[in-house]
Amino acid sequence: MEAVAVIVALVFAVLVTLGVIATVKTVRAVKRGVDRTVSQARRTVEDTRLKAMKYAQPGAAAEVAELRLALRTSMRATQDALRLAAAEDSSLTEATALFERLSVHGRELDEDLKRLESEPDKARVVERLPELRERTERVKGNADALRWAAQDRAQRFADDDLETLSGQIQMEAGALRHWTTAEDTAEKPEEATAPAPEKPTPAITARETWRQPTYSWQKTHRPESMS
Repeated sequence: MEAVAVIVALVFAVLVTLGVIATVKTVRAVKRGVDRTVSQARRTVEDTRLKAMKYAQPGAAAEVAELRLALRTSMRATQDALRLAAAEDSSLTEATALFERLSVHGRELDEDLKRLESEPDKARVVERLPELRERTERVKGNADALRWAAQDRAQRFADDDLETLSGQIQMEAGALRHWTTAEDTAEKPEEATAPAPEKPTPAITARETWRQPTYSWQKTHRPESMS
């Protein structure tokens, strides 16, 4: 009985542990989903605000908003493109690592631009704009280069696979069309070609012996006596 009680207790403990693990995983998954939703909502709100600033505030403030918007759009598009392509192409690991390093510079640049939005000294804003514009172009240009390279690589692989698939389909289509030849062959077997009839050679009888050719080394045939 003690052994049975121990086994029951162990089974119960295992079930409780599995339940706790499943609950923790579920809570973490839900939390990740909520975090993604909140982050996406914040990005959407920020992008909408920048678009409004771009058209509502003239001058340096509008350019700062335009730079932030262009930077954020390019970095987000590259991140999504690399993440999607890397799931099917392991050779993009290095490109993904390079983008992570570039993202550090992108976040720092975005913070600098954001601080410039609230700068009350307009002269200071105008002074900083050329340097921040050049940094934005460099970061954005590198992000675009990684994204376009990943897209071109995926397109090339898709084209090669489609070309190979087209060749295989054409071969299979040709093989499937052989049913006509096979049926015709089965219904109309080839007729055996009958050999040409040979002309029968007449048997040589005693009466026709004189027709045989003679040679110098043959003995002269003597007729038998009639006695």
